[in-house]
Amino acid sequence: METTKFLDAKGLACPMPIVRAKKAMNELESGEILEIHTTDKGSKSDLSAWSKSSGHELLKQEEENGIFKFWIKKA
Repeated sequence: METTKFLDAKGLACPMPIVRAKKAMNELESGEILEIHTTDKGSKSDLSAWSKSSGHELLKQEEENGIFKFWIKKA
């Protein structure tokens, strides 16, 4: 998947991954994709809920070796 911007939020606890994601998303144009990597287990539900409430589309999420990866398309 081709991403426009990458956000490394590993090591950050809630709510910082959301705060950083919101800031990064503000720098994107509609239709561009933000890739986020976190280590906070809570980010699985937090980023999913945030993207839905913000009108963005969570394209994909996966977990690999304790790292949670998200791809969110800007509305």
